[in-house]
Amino acid sequence: MTAALAAEPVQGPAQRVTITDVSEALGLAKSTVSRALNGYPDIAESTRARIAAKARAMGYVPLSQAQGIKTGRTRSLGLVIQLADHDSHRPFLAEFLAGLSHAASVEGWTLTVATSESEPETLAKMEALLRDRKADGFILPRTMLNDPRIELLRARGVPFVLFGRTADPTGCAWFDILGEEAMREAVLWLAGLGHRRIGFVNGGTRYTYSALRREGYAAGLSEAGLGFDPDLVVEDAVTPAEGERAAQRLLNLTEPPTAILYAVDAVALGLYRVAREIGLMVGRDVSVMAYDGTPEGIAADPPLTTFVVDFRDAGERLAAMLMRRVRGEAPEALRETAPARFLDRGSAGPPALTSAQLKTAIGAKTPAQIT
Repeated sequence: MTAALAAEPVQGPAQRVTITDVSEALGLAKSTVSRALNGYPDIAESTRARIAAKARAMGYVPLSQAQGIKTGRTRSLGLVIQLADHDSHRPFLAEFLAGLSHAASVEGWTLTVATSESEPETLAKMEALLRDRKADGFILPRTMLNDPRIELLRARGVPFVLFGRTADPTGCAWFDILGEEAMREAVLWLAGLGHRRIGFVNGGTRYTYSALRREGYAAGLSEAGLGFDPDLVVEDAVTPAEGERAAQRLLNLTEPPTAILYAVDAVALGLYRVAREIGLMVGRDVSVMAYDGTPEGIAADPPLTTFVVDFRDAGERLAAMLMRRVRGEAPEALRETAPARFLDRGSAGPPALTSAQLKTAIGAKTPAQIT
């Protein structure tokens, strides 16, 4: 029994794959593999990707502590979510986070997520993550025209990427969806259906997306040969209740719009309640279009015609971009945009009533029904 046991091979711990193993498998210099895996910018992106893929396939795992000492990096991407935002719990947040974490994990990085209740707390959380060496850089969603997060990171020399754009692009890398093009296309779509009075309900004016979407709305009117009427524009609507008040205001005009374009899906849902109360049929008596592609829009009757954003893809792109930024690539070389996808669900159709006829129909309702 003892002899038999002695003859059995001893199973020790699996030997750790080293940089030397990876370099020999690829036929590359150990220094090249080391610099690629440590994110040095002098290694071509194609070479770095090939080395990273081979290292993953071989099961190479870096010694994080030693690597951190050597490069001064934690290989972690930072994100602070501000819960006080009107849509901080928006359903697409999960998809966005999934995209970020997946792209980070593919490269052997991690995603550090913190939450805050206010703008000052957001800045404090970012400072804390930097002080505690828990993030090499930050993804900044929902960018503002004048964004204190950008100013903080610029002053500290910390890499960052924007999900959006900002008034001063100095030192900024970004990925953004072309919301302005979506608004322009929406106006042209509505004009092509026969609408001549097209209202616009914009989002929060502190955010860059609102300025861009307003520009797109104006550009669409101009291209369609329709004049810009400031009475048809409502600003700073970010909740369904504010969308409802905006609809009431626009439909109470002497010449009400036969179609209303909303910058945000959730806000557009306020129009449905107003239309229902005064007996208007959405998609026939008044048309509505919006932007975001939220599940709530699908549940509306009729479902909300909108522009859909792939938030998982956005997260993956931003994570990849931030890692390149941390490795030393210039922000000016990291600026990308993509279009939103139009989804016709039936809430916008040819006008059954002219603006004058719509006014007459609304005028037959009691004041309580329209105010």
